[in-house]
Amino acid sequence: MPLSRSAGSPTRPQLLAPAPWSAQDTAGSRITRVRTFLCAPQGCPYVITRVETDQPGLYGLGCASDPQRTLAIRSVVDDYLGPMLLGRDPADIEDLHRLLLNSGYWRGGSIANNALASVDVALWDILGKVAGLPLHQLLGGRAREYAEAYTHVDGSDPEQVAEQVRAARERGYRHVRVQLAVPGTDTYGTAPRAEREADRRHGRRETWDSLAYLRSVPEQLVRVRELVGSEVELLHDVHERLTPAQARRFVHAVEDARLYFLEDALAPEDAAHFAGLRAAGSTPLAVGELYTNVTDYLPLLEQRVIDFARIRIPTLGGLTPTRKLVAVCELFGVRTAPHGPGDVSPVGQAANVALDISSPAFGVQEAATFRDATLEVFPGAPVPVAGRFHPSPAPGLGVDFDEVAARRHPVTAPLEHDRWALLRSTDGSAHRP
Repeated sequence: MPLSRSAGSPTRPQLLAPAPWSAQDTAGSRITRVRTFLCAPQGCPYVITRVETDQPGLYGLGCASDPQRTLAIRSVVDDYLGPMLLGRDPADIEDLHRLLLNSGYWRGGSIANNALASVDVALWDILGKVAGLPLHQLLGGRAREYAEAYTHVDGSDPEQVAEQVRAARERGYRHVRVQLAVPGTDTYGTAPRAEREADRRHGRRETWDSLAYLRSVPEQLVRVRELVGSEVELLHDVHERLTPAQARRFVHAVEDARLYFLEDALAPEDAAHFAGLRAAGSTPLAVGELYTNVTDYLPLLEQRVIDFARIRIPTLGGLTPTRKLVAVCELFGVRTAPHGPGDVSPVGQAANVALDISSPAFGVQEAATFRDATLEVFPGAPVPVAGRFHPSPAPGLGVDFDEVAARRHPVTAPLEHDRWALLRSTDGSAHRP
């Protein structure tokens, strides 16, 4: 599978989708080439888009992060969006976003939005480089000195988890997501056992037991809180694995854990039940990483039934729509907690940090621990220091992409990364991952 593909040629092409003002405005640069790259230095596949211009050395980078549909996203960029950009002024971000969004007619969804987002963020990167300003300054400037981050820990019992929370606190993290294993069930967010990996390789199914999770995890979270005290914020991710009735029970049962937030207690299709969760307890609620349209958040904001928006810039279609959603969150008193695990590339994480630094609505930023290989492929990658992201002073995103280093980390075959999501309940029925 080739590292890179291109949607255009290095020469200046004829306009395929000209703007009505293009003939009058010839002072700006023009897009001459759109290239996509596949690599997996973090283990999961990344799609990176580079939008190149007729100005020597002027290009922008974007992240199309959807590890389960990598090749489909690449095709959308290479075969559809890229050709429409050729010859256009990269500064026309709003117009280009709307043009590309509408071009598919049946617009939206994770595949189309990730492809669109990679182009959109690359255009913002170019704009920052032309202006000589870091991206957060283009989005309104500093609203804070740094962005607080949270890290992940997991374990088989409260004592083990509490020890890891203390270690994270010593590294400077004030916010820690904790996941606890449930014996005999495939529990999201806990480190896979060797025998579980063997099961995957041999095609044996893993099972999920919602009732076992409900019996075990709430009291374990309360115990972790007792062990670590009140000087650290604890988070927990249900990962949309409960029914609305089960989620209400869970919210009630974790009151004494005093969580900073409870994430994805409900799936997007069950969002109408968030009012019931709000009534079940005072635990702050977070949701959103699976949402593919900024308007999906509006009923939850208007009803005041969530506390944190787990925005995912690639899945929402880029910075252009996401920055508008963040402004609405500010108006409704909801804070942002952008999605930033290892399957969001350093390019995507840099876009997160730019929003975090510039928005009064920011709450906390999810932080991945990037491998040395990932840091080599992406010079300038955002890395938290003492649990905090500081903005890059470099123009644009502040992150680059090393093609030579990327070639050493090819992606796996299609469907290989889907295996973690093939979850079944104890009765054999397919279950949300």
